[in-house]
Amino acid sequence: MDKNLSISTIERQNVLNNRFAVEAIQKALNIEAMLFDGQYCFTKQMVADFYEVDERTIKRYIKKYEMELSANGYFLCRGNQLKLFKLHFGRDINVPTKTTVIGLFNFRAFLNIGMLLSEGEKAKQVRNLILDMVIATIHERTGGGTKFINRRDANFIPSAIAEINYRKSLTSAINQCVDGHQTMKYAQITDYIYKAVFKENAKEYREILKLKETDKPRETMYAEVLLMIAAFENGVGYEIREKHKEKSGQLLSMQEVYTIIDKFAEHPFQQPHLNDARTKMASRDLSFRDAFHGNIAEYLKAVTPEEYERFIGSESIDFDSILEANQEVLKRLKQAEDE
Repeated sequence: MDKNLSISTIERQNVLNNRFAVEAIQKALNIEAMLFDGQYCFTKQMVADFYEVDERTIKRYIKKYEMELSANGYFLCRGNQLKLFKLHFGRDINVPTKTTVIGLFNFRAFLNIGMLLSEGEKAKQVRNLILDMVIATIHERTGGGTKFINRRDANFIPSAIAEINYRKSLTSAINQCVDGHQTMKYAQITDYIYKAVFKENAKEYREILKLKETDKPRETMYAEVLLMIAAFENGVGYEIREKHKEKSGQLLSMQEVYTIIDKFAEHPFQQPHLNDARTKMASRDLSFRDAFHGNIAEYLKAVTPEEYERFIGSESIDFDSILEANQEVLKRLKQAEDE
């Protein structure tokens, strides 16, 4: 998916919520700013000078995008705060004595307006730098690849284990209660469940994430998505068994199973969970993997600062460390399988 920062609110917010990228961009640009109240600040004139546009252009963008810019660090300095500002910087930037309010950009807001500006070559250059730095930062913090960035979440292993256990409930029900080719029916039903949960079958998912033949799709899925699939599969397995009982032990056709899945997906109870799984898959894959899920594009949101911490920040964990921490759990699972 081609990224256009000047058009997409989500793409802009994904950059600004990623503190690691913002810090790297700030270092790369090395712009002179005023350290005020614990953050680097810029006046409208300083922003206009940097982006090589008229100050009136900056004012126009502030008026048009006031809510977005304010949410990302543009603020009005007045009262005692303005007195302190004048004391420190009044002479340097020629603040008139009678000024009662002055608009200031912190660095995030400074980047924000650069992403919005359609005027000037300088803003375009900054946008190109931003896109390069965002990709480089994520790759640097994940050790060079994002295919398995989901594994950096401490919740991945417990969710993967739960999904395996609930998967057995479904496969057992298919084996005992569903007619069809002994091996093909599992893949066909799994694909149909994938379509119900995130509107893509396994092949489509592989193509979007550019997975190899040897890669298992579920090993690339986020913890919340795995849990959604686990709950869905467990419920479908239960409904298959109930339908099998109703038919006095007669095997279900594939079409009957598909009807069960359709009905299950449309149940009001499932909607919040399905929406959450689709939102997380669509949003995180776009930000972390540059992978666009067109069928669930309507669920796209900006990745939160907390999610960046969870996958590439202080809360992320190396997958080998997660495995090490869960060795005893994995041993017990293996023993249970062998018994």
